[in-house]
Amino acid sequence: MLNKFDPEIYKALRKEIEKQKNTINLIPSENIVSKNVLKIVGSIFTNKYAEGYPGKRYYGGCKFVDIVEKVAIERACKLFNSEHANVQPHSGSQANMAVYFSILKPGDKILAMDISSGGHLTHGVKVNFSGMLYNTCFYSVDKETELINYDKVREIALKENPKLIICGSSSYSRIIEFEKFSQIAKEINAYLLADIAHIAGLIIGNLHPTPIGYADFITSTTHKTLRGPRGGLILCKKEFKERIDSLVIPGIQGGPLVHVIAAKAVAFKEAMTKKFKKYQIQIIKNCKKLCEELQKRGYRIVSGGTDNHLFVIDLRDKGINGLFAQEILEKVGIITNKNLIPFDPLPPSITSGIRIGTPCITSRGMKEKEMEKIAEWIDETLKNKGNEKILKDIKKKIRRFASEYPIYPE
Repeated sequence: MLNKFDPEIYKALRKEIEKQKNTINLIPSENIVSKNVLKIVGSIFTNKYAEGYPGKRYYGGCKFVDIVEKVAIERACKLFNSEHANVQPHSGSQANMAVYFSILKPGDKILAMDISSGGHLTHGVKVNFSGMLYNTCFYSVDKETELINYDKVREIALKENPKLIICGSSSYSRIIEFEKFSQIAKEINAYLLADIAHIAGLIIGNLHPTPIGYADFITSTTHKTLRGPRGGLILCKKEFKERIDSLVIPGIQGGPLVHVIAAKAVAFKEAMTKKFKKYQIQIIKNCKKLCEELQKRGYRIVSGGTDNHLFVIDLRDKGINGLFAQEILEKVGIITNKNLIPFDPLPPSITSGIRIGTPCITSRGMKEKEMEKIAEWIDETLKNKGNEKILKDIKKKIRRFASEYPIYPE
C-alpha cells in the first residue's frame, strides 16, 4: 500500500483530494476527468513503449496498442469532422511545436495574438521556444472594445507578410471568427493555425464556430473543456498528414504515452454523448451568470462580458493586483489564477487581473444559482482582505458549500 511504502507522497495525494473536494476551482484550463478516464490513465498501458504509428512500430508487442491508437484517431476525426488526427502529442505546447517545425524554418515570421490580449506562451513569446526560433509579430485587441479588430489584423498581415498566422487564445472571452482569419491568411498566402485548446469542448457542442475548413492546422489540449486527460492533439487536412506525423515522431517525440492515448479515446467517446453537449451548454450559462453577478457588484470585465467558458476581471480600480487577489482568494478556498489584461502595465508575474472559468465547477454539478453565491464570496473576500475573522468565516462557508458537490457527481 502506498501509505505504508511512501507516506510522504501518499499524504500529498490525500491533501490534494481534500483540497479539490473542499474548494471552488475557477481556473478555466483545469477540469475533472471521469472515473473511466482516470482509471485508464492509471492502467498497465503505461508499461508499453510504442514508438511509431499503428502498423509501423519500432517495438514488438504493439497489437493492442495499435487498436487503442486507431480508435482514438477515428474518434477524434469524427468528433471534429477532420480529415486527419494525430493523438500522440504529450501537450498542447508540443502539438504547436510539431506544426511549426513541419512548415517553418528558424527565422520565419509568424503573426499571433499578443499574450496580454489573450494569446499563449507558445504563440511566439520571446522566453518560449516559439519566440526564440521564429520572428514573431503580434496583433492585439482594440483598446476601446477589447475585441479582435480583424481589419487591423489584416493590416498587420499585409505589412509583415508572415508565413504562419495563429488564432486562438488562453484568455480571450469572445467568439473567434476563423473564417475572417482564413480570408486574411489566403490573401497573403500564409498558413493558418487555430489553437483551440480552451474551446475544443464548446466547438464539439456546436457552441462556438469550428475552424475546420478554414485552418490548415488545428491544435488542442485534451483537458480543459474537452474534459479528458492532460495531453495534446493535432488535426489537419490529409495533405499535411505525412508532414505532421513525421514531425511528431521522430521529429520532437519518442515513445507516445499509450495510457494517455487510451484515456483520450475514452474522453472522445464521452464527448460524443448528449450529456456532454448539455454539460457544455451549462458551462456557458454558468460563466455568463458568474460574470453578470460580478459586474453587478462593480467589477470591470475585460471586453464587457463573455461568450465562452471564461472571462478576465480588471482589478485596477479595486486597488489590488492579480497576484494579491489570487493569493487572498485561495486563502478562503477559491482557486483562480492571476492574468494579464490587455495592455497591462504590470508584468506577468504580478498582473492587473485574474482569470475566471467555469468548466470545473460545472463538472461538479453547479448551476446558475450557485454562481450567485460564488460571486458574493469573491466580492466579500476582496472587500475584506485585511479582516482575518471575516476571511475565516468565508472559508468555513465555502468548505461546507463545496463539500456538497462531489468531484464525481455521476
